[in-house]
Amino acid sequence: MDKMLDFRTLREDTAGPRWQALFAYHWPAYEQWYLSEGERERPGYLACYNALRRHMPELLGTYRALCDLAGGGDLAARFLSLYQPPPYITGCSQAVLASPESTVLARNYDYPPELCEGTILYTHWNERRVIAMSDCLWGVLDGMNDRGLAVSLAFGGRKAVGEGFGAPIILRYLLEFCDTVLEASEVLARVPTHMAYNITVADAAGRYVTAMIGPDRRASIRRVPVATNHQKKIEWYAHALASETLIRERQLSILVDDEATTEERFIAAFSAPPLFRHDYRRGLGTVYTAVYHPQAGRAQFHWPGMNLDLNFDDFPEERITVRYGTRALHGG
Repeated sequence: MDKMLDFRTLREDTAGPRWQALFAYHWPAYEQWYLSEGERERPGYLACYNALRRHMPELLGTYRALCDLAGGGDLAARFLSLYQPPPYITGCSQAVLASPESTVLARNYDYPPELCEGTILYTHWNERRVIAMSDCLWGVLDGMNDRGLAVSLAFGGRKAVGEGFGAPIILRYLLEFCDTVLEASEVLARVPTHMAYNITVADAAGRYVTAMIGPDRRASIRRVPVATNHQKKIEWYAHALASETLIRERQLSILVDDEATTEERFIAAFSAPPLFRHDYRRGLGTVYTAVYHPQAGRAQFHWPGMNLDLNFDDFPEERITVRYGTRALHGG
Protein backbone atom coordinates (compact mmCIF):
# COMPACT_ATOMS: atom_id res chain seq x y z
CA MET A 1 0.00 0.00 0.00
CA ASP A 2 1.27 3.48 -0.87
CA LYS A 3 2.26 5.93 1.84
CA MET A 4 1.61 9.67 1.64
CA LEU A 5 3.49 12.61 3.15
CA ASP A 6 2.75 16.32 2.97
CA PHE A 7 5.83 18.52 2.85
CA ARG A 8 5.30 22.18 3.69
CA THR A 9 7.51 25.24 3.80
CA LEU A 10 6.92 27.44 6.84
CA ARG A 11 8.44 30.85 7.51
CA GLU A 12 8.28 32.49 10.91
CA ASP A 13 11.26 34.67 11.83
CA THR A 14 10.42 34.82 15.55
CA ALA A 15 8.73 31.76 17.03
CA GLY A 16 5.05 32.51 17.51
CA PRO A 17 1.59 31.32 16.49
CA ARG A 18 2.73 29.40 13.42
CA TRP A 19 5.26 27.33 15.34
CA GLN A 20 2.64 26.91 18.07
CA ALA A 21 0.20 25.50 15.50
CA LEU A 22 2.91 23.14 14.25
CA PHE A 23 3.47 21.93 17.80
CA ALA A 24 -0.25 21.41 18.40
CA TYR A 25 -0.54 19.37 15.19
CA HIS A 26 2.45 17.07 15.79
CA TRP A 27 2.50 16.83 19.60
CA PRO A 28 0.08 13.87 19.98
CA ALA A 29 2.31 11.67 17.80
CA TYR A 30 5.54 12.94 19.39
CA GLU A 31 4.12 12.44 22.89
CA GLN A 32 3.29 8.83 22.06
CA TRP A 33 6.82 8.29 20.69
CA TYR A 34 8.46 10.03 23.67
CA LEU A 35 6.59 7.77 26.10
CA SER A 36 7.06 4.60 24.03
CA GLU A 37 9.48 3.09 26.55
CA GLY A 38 7.59 4.45 29.58
CA GLU A 39 7.88 7.88 31.17
CA ARG A 40 10.40 6.72 33.77
CA GLU A 41 12.89 5.99 30.99
CA ARG A 42 13.00 9.70 30.09
CA PRO A 43 14.96 12.19 32.21
CA GLY A 44 13.16 14.72 34.42
CA TYR A 45 12.81 18.38 33.47
CA LEU A 46 15.67 19.58 35.68
CA ALA A 47 18.10 17.07 34.16
CA CYS A 48 17.05 18.18 30.67
CA TYR A 49 17.36 21.89 31.48
CA ASN A 50 20.73 21.48 33.20
CA ALA A 51 22.10 19.43 30.28
CA LEU A 52 21.14 22.21 27.86
CA ARG A 53 22.56 24.87 30.18
CA ARG A 54 25.83 23.00 30.50
CA HIS A 55 26.40 22.01 26.86
CA MET A 56 24.43 24.48 24.70
CA PRO A 57 23.69 27.49 26.93
CA GLU A 58 23.16 29.88 24.00
CA LEU A 59 20.07 27.84 23.04
CA LEU A 60 18.31 28.37 26.39
CA GLY A 61 16.49 31.55 25.35
CA THR A 62 14.99 29.87 22.28
CA TYR A 63 14.22 26.72 24.30
CA ARG A 64 12.32 28.69 26.96
CA ALA A 65 10.35 30.59 24.32
CA LEU A 66 9.33 27.34 22.58
CA CYS A 67 8.39 25.67 25.88
CA ASP A 68 6.08 28.63 26.63
CA LEU A 69 4.50 28.38 23.16
CA ALA A 70 4.03 24.64 23.74
CA GLY A 71 1.94 25.43 26.80
CA GLY A 72 4.60 25.20 29.50
CA GLY A 73 3.89 21.55 30.28
CA ASP A 74 6.51 19.34 31.94
CA LEU A 75 6.45 16.55 29.37
CA ALA A 76 6.61 18.88 26.36
CA ALA A 77 9.58 20.72 27.90
CA ARG A 78 11.43 17.46 28.47
CA PHE A 79 10.73 16.35 24.89
CA LEU A 80 11.83 19.68 23.39
CA SER A 81 15.23 19.45 25.13
CA LEU A 82 15.94 16.35 22.99
CA TYR A 83 18.03 15.14 25.91
CA GLN A 84 17.98 11.33 26.19
CA PRO A 85 15.11 10.78 23.71
CA PRO A 86 14.08 7.25 22.69
CA PRO A 87 16.56 5.76 20.20
CA TYR A 88 15.65 5.79 16.51
CA ILE A 89 17.33 4.52 13.37
CA THR A 90 17.55 6.04 9.89
CA GLY A 91 19.35 5.27 6.66
CA CYS A 92 20.76 8.28 4.75
CA SER A 93 23.56 9.10 2.30
CA GLN A 94 25.34 12.46 2.32
CA ALA A 95 28.33 13.98 0.57
CA VAL A 96 30.11 17.24 -0.21
CA LEU A 97 31.34 18.17 -3.67
CA ALA A 98 33.83 20.97 -3.11
CA SER A 99 35.54 23.12 -5.74
CA PRO A 100 37.05 26.63 -5.70
CA GLU A 101 33.95 27.93 -7.50
CA SER A 102 31.27 26.41 -5.31
CA THR A 103 30.53 23.82 -2.64
CA VAL A 104 27.48 21.57 -2.54
CA LEU A 105 26.23 19.40 0.32
CA ALA A 106 23.68 16.83 -0.88
CA ARG A 107 21.86 14.12 1.01
CA ASN A 108 19.13 11.48 0.76
CA TYR A 109 17.01 10.93 3.85
CA ASP A 110 15.94 7.27 4.11
CA TYR A 111 13.25 6.70 6.72
CA PRO A 112 9.60 5.61 7.09
CA PRO A 113 7.66 8.46 5.38
CA GLU A 114 4.87 8.30 7.96
CA LEU A 115 7.35 9.19 10.72
CA CYS A 116 8.84 12.20 8.93
CA GLU A 117 7.57 15.63 9.97
CA GLY A 118 7.87 17.10 6.47
CA THR A 119 8.37 20.72 7.59
CA ILE A 120 10.98 22.92 5.91
CA LEU A 121 11.36 25.73 8.43
CA TYR A 122 12.72 29.25 7.84
CA THR A 123 13.59 30.95 11.13
CA HIS A 124 15.53 33.93 12.49
CA TRP A 125 15.50 32.99 16.17
CA ASN A 126 18.96 34.28 16.99
CA GLU A 127 21.54 36.18 14.91
CA ARG A 128 21.45 33.84 11.92
CA ARG A 129 18.68 33.04 9.49
CA VAL A 130 18.21 29.28 9.10
CA ILE A 131 16.50 27.07 6.51
CA ALA A 132 16.22 23.47 7.73
CA MET A 133 14.27 20.24 7.42
CA SER A 134 12.70 20.02 10.84
CA ASP A 135 12.59 17.07 13.24
CA CYS A 136 11.11 17.00 16.75
CA LEU A 137 9.64 20.45 15.97
CA TRP A 138 12.89 22.42 16.19
CA GLY A 139 15.63 19.89 15.64
CA VAL A 140 17.40 19.71 12.27
CA LEU A 141 17.85 16.73 9.94
CA ASP A 142 19.73 18.90 7.44
CA GLY A 143 19.91 22.63 6.84
CA MET A 144 21.89 25.79 6.24
CA ASN A 145 22.34 29.25 7.76
CA ASP A 146 22.88 32.63 6.10
CA ARG A 147 26.58 32.64 7.08
CA GLY A 148 27.15 29.73 4.70
CA LEU A 149 27.22 26.74 7.06
CA ALA A 150 25.41 23.59 5.88
CA VAL A 151 24.86 20.43 7.94
CA SER A 152 23.38 16.95 7.55
CA LEU A 153 23.02 13.87 9.77
CA ALA A 154 23.02 10.13 9.15
CA PHE A 155 22.66 7.25 11.59
CA GLY A 156 26.07 5.81 12.49
CA GLY A 157 25.14 2.13 12.27
CA ARG A 158 26.02 1.20 15.86
CA LYS A 159 23.75 -0.05 18.66
CA ALA A 160 25.38 2.03 21.39
CA VAL A 161 22.97 4.20 23.40
CA GLY A 162 24.14 6.46 26.22
CA GLU A 163 23.79 9.83 27.89
CA GLY A 164 23.49 12.76 25.55
CA PHE A 165 21.32 14.62 23.06
CA GLY A 166 19.51 13.60 19.91
CA ALA A 167 21.60 14.79 16.95
CA PRO A 168 18.83 17.05 15.54
CA ILE A 169 19.19 19.53 18.41
CA ILE A 170 22.98 19.51 18.04
CA LEU A 171 22.54 20.41 14.37
CA ARG A 172 20.12 23.19 15.36
CA TYR A 173 22.79 24.52 17.73
CA LEU A 174 25.40 24.47 14.95
CA LEU A 175 23.19 26.46 12.57
CA GLU A 176 22.12 28.99 15.21
CA PHE A 177 25.60 29.79 16.52
CA CYS A 178 28.37 28.65 14.12
CA ASP A 179 29.68 30.22 10.91
CA THR A 180 32.49 27.86 9.89
CA VAL A 181 33.44 24.19 9.79
CA LEU A 182 36.08 24.86 12.46
CA GLU A 183 33.51 26.29 14.89
CA ALA A 184 31.12 23.43 14.16
CA SER A 185 33.88 20.87 14.72
CA GLU A 186 34.61 22.27 18.18
CA VAL A 187 30.94 21.87 19.11
CA LEU A 188 30.73 18.33 17.72
CA ALA A 189 33.81 17.35 19.71
CA ARG A 190 32.33 18.44 23.05
CA VAL A 191 28.51 18.03 23.01
CA PRO A 192 27.45 14.50 24.06
CA THR A 193 25.13 12.46 21.85
CA HIS A 194 22.86 9.60 22.92
CA MET A 195 23.46 7.54 19.76
CA ALA A 196 25.97 7.05 16.96
CA TYR A 197 25.62 9.59 14.15
CA ASN A 198 27.66 10.76 11.19
CA ILE A 199 27.42 14.53 10.85
CA THR A 200 28.67 16.13 7.64
CA VAL A 201 29.38 19.88 7.69
CA ALA A 202 30.41 22.24 4.88
CA ASP A 203 30.91 26.01 4.76
CA ALA A 204 31.04 28.84 2.23
CA ALA A 205 34.85 28.75 2.14
CA GLY A 206 34.76 25.20 0.73
CA ARG A 207 35.85 23.48 3.94
CA TYR A 208 34.14 20.27 5.06
CA VAL A 209 34.35 17.51 7.66
CA THR A 210 32.46 14.42 8.70
CA ALA A 211 32.17 13.91 12.45
CA MET A 212 31.55 10.36 13.61
CA ILE A 213 30.03 10.81 17.05
CA GLY A 214 28.68 8.36 19.63
CA PRO A 215 27.93 8.07 23.36
CA ASP A 216 30.74 5.65 24.16
CA ARG A 217 33.80 7.09 22.43
CA ARG A 218 35.43 10.38 21.48
CA ALA A 219 34.25 12.07 18.31
CA SER A 220 36.28 11.31 15.19
CA ILE A 221 36.31 14.46 13.05
CA ARG A 222 38.06 14.11 9.71
CA ARG A 223 38.22 15.86 6.36
CA VAL A 224 36.02 13.24 4.71
CA PRO A 225 33.35 14.38 2.23
CA VAL A 226 31.17 11.24 2.32
CA ALA A 227 29.05 9.51 4.97
CA THR A 228 26.51 6.69 4.99
CA ASN A 229 25.50 4.40 7.88
CA HIS A 230 28.64 3.01 9.45
CA GLN A 231 31.62 4.39 11.32
CA LYS A 232 35.06 3.32 10.09
CA LYS A 233 34.06 -0.36 10.15
CA ILE A 234 30.83 -2.36 10.12
CA GLU A 235 29.62 -3.14 13.65
CA TRP A 236 25.93 -3.88 13.10
CA TYR A 237 25.93 -6.32 10.19
CA ALA A 238 22.16 -6.77 9.78
CA HIS A 239 21.59 -3.02 9.50
CA ALA A 240 24.59 -2.59 7.19
CA LEU A 241 23.25 -5.28 4.88
CA ALA A 242 19.67 -3.98 4.85
CA SER A 243 20.72 -0.37 4.32
CA GLU A 244 23.46 -1.17 1.75
CA THR A 245 25.70 1.31 3.55
CA LEU A 246 28.97 0.09 1.93
CA ILE A 247 27.55 0.14 -1.60
CA ARG A 248 26.27 3.71 -1.14
CA GLU A 249 29.53 4.88 0.43
CA ARG A 250 31.52 3.47 -2.51
CA GLN A 251 29.22 5.15 -5.05
CA LEU A 252 29.61 8.53 -3.33
CA SER A 253 33.38 8.15 -2.98
CA ILE A 254 33.74 7.40 -6.68
CA LEU A 255 31.64 10.46 -7.52
CA VAL A 256 33.50 12.97 -5.36
CA ASP A 257 36.94 11.59 -6.24
CA ASP A 258 36.32 11.90 -9.98
CA GLU A 259 37.51 15.28 -11.30
CA ALA A 260 35.01 14.96 -14.15
CA THR A 261 32.03 14.95 -11.75
CA THR A 262 30.02 18.10 -12.33
CA GLU A 263 27.55 19.55 -9.84
CA GLU A 264 24.70 18.37 -12.06
CA ARG A 265 26.01 14.80 -12.26
CA PHE A 266 26.65 14.75 -8.51
CA ILE A 267 23.10 15.88 -7.66
CA ALA A 268 21.52 13.58 -10.28
CA ALA A 269 23.19 10.55 -8.66
CA PHE A 270 21.00 10.99 -5.58
CA SER A 271 17.90 10.34 -7.72
CA ALA A 272 19.08 6.92 -8.93
CA PRO A 273 20.05 3.61 -7.30
CA PRO A 274 22.00 2.75 -5.23
CA LEU A 275 21.65 6.14 -3.50
CA PHE A 276 17.92 6.48 -4.13
CA ARG A 277 16.15 3.58 -2.39
CA HIS A 278 12.63 2.20 -2.83
CA ASP A 279 12.61 0.00 0.29
CA TYR A 280 9.65 1.76 1.96
CA ARG A 281 8.30 -1.52 3.31
CA ARG A 282 11.26 -1.80 5.70
CA GLY A 283 11.41 1.92 6.41
CA LEU A 284 14.61 2.38 4.38
CA GLY A 285 13.20 4.14 1.31
CA THR A 286 14.30 7.64 0.29
CA VAL A 287 11.87 10.27 1.60
CA TYR A 288 13.54 13.32 0.01
CA THR A 289 16.80 14.64 -1.44
CA ALA A 290 18.18 17.91 -0.05
CA VAL A 291 20.86 19.98 -1.79
CA TYR A 292 22.54 22.97 -0.11
CA HIS A 293 24.67 25.62 -1.82
CA PRO A 294 26.32 27.49 1.10
CA GLN A 295 27.89 30.29 -0.99
CA ALA A 296 24.63 31.11 -2.77
CA GLY A 297 22.41 30.59 0.27
CA ARG A 298 20.28 28.24 -1.80
CA ALA A 299 18.42 25.11 -0.65
CA GLN A 300 16.82 22.63 -3.03
CA PHE A 301 14.54 19.71 -2.23
CA HIS A 302 13.90 16.99 -4.78
CA TRP A 303 11.42 14.20 -5.31
CA PRO A 304 11.06 12.36 -8.63
CA GLY A 305 9.27 14.79 -10.91
CA MET A 306 9.15 17.59 -8.33
CA ASN A 307 11.55 20.24 -7.01
CA LEU A 308 11.54 23.07 -4.50
CA ASP A 309 14.13 25.83 -4.94
CA LEU A 310 14.45 28.10 -1.90
CA ASN A 311 16.77 30.80 -0.61
CA PHE A 312 16.88 33.36 2.19
CA ASP A 313 15.35 36.10 0.04
CA ASP A 314 12.78 33.94 -1.75
CA PHE A 315 11.02 31.42 0.47
CA PRO A 316 7.45 30.88 -0.77
CA GLU A 317 5.12 28.95 1.51
CA GLU A 318 4.00 25.81 -0.28
CA ARG A 319 2.60 22.37 0.36
CA ILE A 320 3.68 19.34 -1.67
CA THR A 321 2.05 15.92 -1.34
CA VAL A 322 4.32 12.98 -2.11
CA ARG A 323 3.11 9.41 -2.60
CA TYR A 324 5.56 6.63 -1.82
CA GLY A 325 4.97 3.24 -3.37
CA THR A 326 7.07 0.15 -3.90
CA ARG A 327 7.94 1.24 -7.43
CA ALA A 328 6.88 4.75 -8.31
CA LEU A 329 7.11 7.92 -6.30
CA HIS A 330 5.23 10.97 -7.49
CA GLY A 331 3.41 14.08 -6.41
CA GLY A 332 -0.28 14.63 -6.12
